[in-house]
Amino acid sequence: MAVDMNMNVLIVDDYKTMLRILRNLLKQLNFNNIEDATDGSMALEVLRTKDIGMVISDWNMEPMTGIQLLREVRGDDKLKHLPFIMITAESKSENVIAAKEAGVSNYIVKPFNAETLKSKLVSVLGEF
Repeated sequence: MAVDMNMNVLIVDDYKTMLRILRNLLKQLNFNNIEDATDGSMALEVLRTKDIGMVISDWNMEPMTGIQLLREVRGDDKLKHLPFIMITAESKSENVIAAKEAGVSNYIVKPFNAETLKSKLVSVLGEF
């Protein structure tokens, strides 16, 4: 199945600079429809009101973290199928394990570049 490059991608990070970097990287990879949110609760609102095809979320945010957002998404029958990629500066194995147990599709450790992002997206979505 071909990857829908026009799907809405939701990026979630509490740093506007990181949102801008993610948006630019996704555009380089030919994803054109990008929504953003600055925390997990704002992201849930977007997920429940718009047709989102994939979530890329930071882990460390307030008041709702990325792992809490992931658990909410996986616990919601309408959202649980969504590809969900977690981004974090933490490479601790217990974090990776917690994310996997919560149902993360893939995991990216900062800093990363377009090639790393693309390889993670390909592993989740298939070749594009």
